[in-house]
Amino acid sequence: MFEGYITDIKGIMVGHAQSEEGMTGCTVVICEEGATGGVDVRGSAPGTRETDLFKAEKMVDKVHGIVLSGGSAFGLEASSGVMKYLEEKGIGFDVGVTKVPIVASAVIFDLNIGDFRIRPDINMGYEACINASYTENRQGNIGCGMGATVGKILGPEKSMKSGLGSATVKVGELIVSAIVAVNSFGDIYDFNAGRQIAGVYDYENNKLLNTVDIMKDMNKNIGFNMTNTTIGVIATNGVLTKAEANKISQMAHNGFAWTINPIHTMVDGDTIFTMATNEIKADISLIGTMAAEAMAKAVLNGVYSAESSHGLKVAKNIEKINS
Repeated sequence: MFEGYITDIKGIMVGHAQSEEGMTGCTVVICEEGATGGVDVRGSAPGTRETDLFKAEKMVDKVHGIVLSGGSAFGLEASSGVMKYLEEKGIGFDVGVTKVPIVASAVIFDLNIGDFRIRPDINMGYEACINASYTENRQGNIGCGMGATVGKILGPEKSMKSGLGSATVKVGELIVSAIVAVNSFGDIYDFNAGRQIAGVYDYENNKLLNTVDIMKDMNKNIGFNMTNTTIGVIATNGVLTKAEANKISQMAHNGFAWTINPIHTMVDGDTIFTMATNEIKADISLIGTMAAEAMAKAVLNGVYSAESSHGLKVAKNIEKINS
């Protein structure tokens, strides 16, 4: 496991809420003072809210909350609970009569692991805010990682359980952290060990399979396999403009490429947000490179910290094989 959590960034709070029965949940990342926001959506099947606000030409340049949620498109409702909580606390963009919290979100598909009728909603989003703290550090089957799985080309019954992960990279006073819900179509690779650690699994013969090899053998349209998406947040104390925050989100996707293969497919909705608290001036390329490393480490932490559920194996209780 790699060190660090996104709450290593001063001013960043994290809260989770989840349902054991529904095997779903949501995770909220809050910056009460507002953070410079950015986003980059690479997958072709995304489920998002308020991402247009992060375009450089748009007026609002501060974000107060990012929600990572299960429940597919239904889970976008959790953001309304976060907005309700923050408005009650007087946090948001001042419009005179009230303050409007700027809250963006992205969702994963997890409807097929628990009770699909239970999804993150306004109440669950509000609960996640109540649970938020500056010292939160839980990973695995928590929040948005509750129903996360990986390696789904042969269906959910041959996938493996994954979860929520977080990690931090530091260079002097500059800190870059990541948090991610790992719910990929592709397999997971440990870039340090140089081997596959999770993904599509042959439960009869007790061995890992390779998604790319299966795709080549199938040689046909994957079809409707919209059960995927890896979503995350980068937070840094570095100074960023909105345009630069968008660039950091772009570079952070390299962390996905280090650890997930295939990635950014037509059946993934991979999305990374960035939140900058603007304390330390640093080179943008350095921040982006650190963001990619933090995200890659967070992906592996999310996979290694997952606990077996609904008959699905996890990385820490299978025999590792070389890729």
